[in-house]
Amino acid sequence: MTSMLDRESIIQETANFVRKEQEGESSGHDWWHTYRVWKLAEQISKSESADSFIVQLAALLHDIADHKFNNGDLKAGRSIITDHLSTLGINQDSIEFINDIVENISFKGANVEESALSIEGKIVQDADRLDAIGAVGIARAFAYGGFSNRVIYNPDIKPEIHSDFQSYRSNTAPSINHFYEKLLLLKDRMHTTSAKKIAEERHRFMEQYLNQFFNEWEGN
Repeated sequence: MTSMLDRESIIQETANFVRKEQEGESSGHDWWHTYRVWKLAEQISKSESADSFIVQLAALLHDIADHKFNNGDLKAGRSIITDHLSTLGINQDSIEFINDIVENISFKGANVEESALSIEGKIVQDADRLDAIGAVGIARAFAYGGFSNRVIYNPDIKPEIHSDFQSYRSNTAPSINHFYEKLLLLKDRMHTTSAKKIAEERHRFMEQYLNQFFNEWEGN
C-alpha cells in the first residue's frame, strides 16, 4: 500500500515531469492547461466517491497521449506514461487504469460515440472540458487556431457536426467554427454535479462573446 506521503511525492514528481515535457508548448495544451485541469479534477473529486490519487495522476498525464501530439501515435504516449509511472513504483493495474482514462477522455467529434468511463475518468474528462470553455477556453481556441494555421473566421465555411473521428481530427475549419463543432456542446456533456454548475456560467460567457464577435464582424 502506498502511503499518503508517498502519494504526494509521486504526484509532485509527475507534475515536475509533465511540466518539463510540455515546455515550449504553444497550442493551448501547455503546462498551465494541465495545471488547471489537475486542480479542477482534484477539486471535483472531493465531491465524488473517487480515488483522488488516480484522478490527479490521470489529470496530470492526460495530454501526454493525446491524439494531437506524438503524430497521433497513442502507443507512443502510452509508452511514455507507462515508463514514467513504472519508475515511481506504481503497480501495473493502476498504470493500465490511468492509461485507459487518458486514452478515452478526448472529444472525437460531435456524433462520435464516447467510451464508457469510470468515475475517475469522468472527473478528468469534466475538468479537461471545463478548461476548453469560458474565458480561458476562448483564449485556448484561438491559440490552437494560430498554432494550426487556421483563419479566425470565414462566413463561407460552415461548421460541421462530425460523425467520425478521422474527419474531426483532419478538420482545418476556422477557429470560430470550433465553438459550434465542440465548445458549445460541452455543457451538456458534463458528468458531475460540480462540473455542470461551473459549465453553465462558462457557457453563457462564450455565448456573450460570440454575440459581440458577430456584431463587430458586421461593423456594429
